[in-house]
Amino acid sequence: MGSVSSEEGFDQISERFESYSLSADVSESESSSGFCCRRFDQESGSSSLTSSRLVGPEFVDGSSFTARVPVMLPVVGGRHVVIPSKKAKLPEADMSEVEMMKERFAKLLLGEDMSGGGKGVCTALAISNAITNLSASVFGKLWKLEPLSQQRKLMWRREMDWLLCVSDSIVELKPSLQEFPGGGTFEVMVARPRSDLYVNLPALKKLDAMLLSILDGFHDSEFYYTDRGVVIADTDAIGTFPSSSSSGRPSVRQEEKWWLPFPKVPPTGLSEDTRKRLQQCKECTHQILKAATAINSNVLAEMEIPNAYLNSLPKCGKDCLGEVMYRYLTADQFSPECLLDYLDLSSEYTTLEIANRIEASVHIWKQKYLKRHSVRAKVGKSSWSGKVKGFVGDIEKSKFLAQRAETLLQNLRLRFPGLSQTSLDMSKIQYNKDVGQSILESYSRVMESLAFNITARIDDLLYVDNATKQRAAAESISLYDQG
Repeated sequence: MGSVSSEEGFDQISERFESYSLSADVSESESSSGFCCRRFDQESGSSSLTSSRLVGPEFVDGSSFTARVPVMLPVVGGRHVVIPSKKAKLPEADMSEVEMMKERFAKLLLGEDMSGGGKGVCTALAISNAITNLSASVFGKLWKLEPLSQQRKLMWRREMDWLLCVSDSIVELKPSLQEFPGGGTFEVMVARPRSDLYVNLPALKKLDAMLLSILDGFHDSEFYYTDRGVVIADTDAIGTFPSSSSSGRPSVRQEEKWWLPFPKVPPTGLSEDTRKRLQQCKECTHQILKAATAINSNVLAEMEIPNAYLNSLPKCGKDCLGEVMYRYLTADQFSPECLLDYLDLSSEYTTLEIANRIEASVHIWKQKYLKRHSVRAKVGKSSWSGKVKGFVGDIEKSKFLAQRAETLLQNLRLRFPGLSQTSLDMSKIQYNKDVGQSILESYSRVMESLAFNITARIDDLLYVDNATKQRAAAESISLYDQG
């Protein structure tokens, strides 16, 4: 048999290895040990594996063949194991994000106690605080109607994705029908997001995107902002005109919010197109505000009332309400609106204090009703019917007063929809252990705050525009009279 050159022999061996299929079986003679130690034996004139020889052409020339055949790694699960020679290096920007993500999740796992001393809060409260603090960092200085900077927008979306990914593990099992390949069906339990997260979390993400898009629309605007110290003299006349805000909210000038920049419009006011667009943005933001408020209220209503709050309540509802409100509640003719008109609701502080007192009395009487109702069920029918009769009267009275106090609280919330969180709400957030509810509550709360701030800034701008147009009209009339 004629000799073949070493190059031709190597080509034939390479063709044999190239014809190797990933799906082919690996025999014992071509096991991982055989593939890992491959050599060419020049003296015997044949290529060999450690455990078996390959039948092929001989290398007869005297040249030293030192080339290595690439190592073939074992097949695991139908795929080759690939061991990279060097670890891929991430860009510096990606490394900084990874380190930041590690820090955020370490803070959550340690309950905000980075010392590791075990004095941290529960995970639900840690996530709630993280979302609240992130919102304050990004939207805390939303004093102007202008787009968010790209850096803040990326920060908000990146870190919210980190915090919301925790909800992916909060699932519930639901029955589902699946079909056999040959026909027929069978029922299996499949995991899907918990029902409250499944409904509310996508809605909140949609509201989030809508609010950011509304802010992005305020570019190349006709109005601008200046510091308050620059415009004090120019705004004295503006403060004399009444506000046209449909919500009845006082203007920035009337509220004396000195830290807010002052909106400035052209001398003749905003154009009709700009004013129409502002009205549309205001209506859209108001609807977003209502949706976020509804989600937040529902989540807070579903949270359990902490025992710490119930234990802190006084024993008697009359002591909690005071003499005046208690007398109104127990009167034969009860009108919630008349009672609210009588009460001093001039400031947010007093209004919130009254709301706390009414809410506390509701739960005092509910606790009495539930406790006495359970005692009555245990007593049942007995010979001492006279005492039971008076006992039943106390039960009905507690239930009756709780219903009236609850009606009064609902009317108060309807009159002041932007009322701050009550003591019970803050207690629920503090002692809540449900991570899913914590995510929904904090996310809806920051969306509610953002929508309220955008609506307030639009109201301020429209107020200044109305005042500017009225002042321009008054000046034109005076000039006409002088002429």
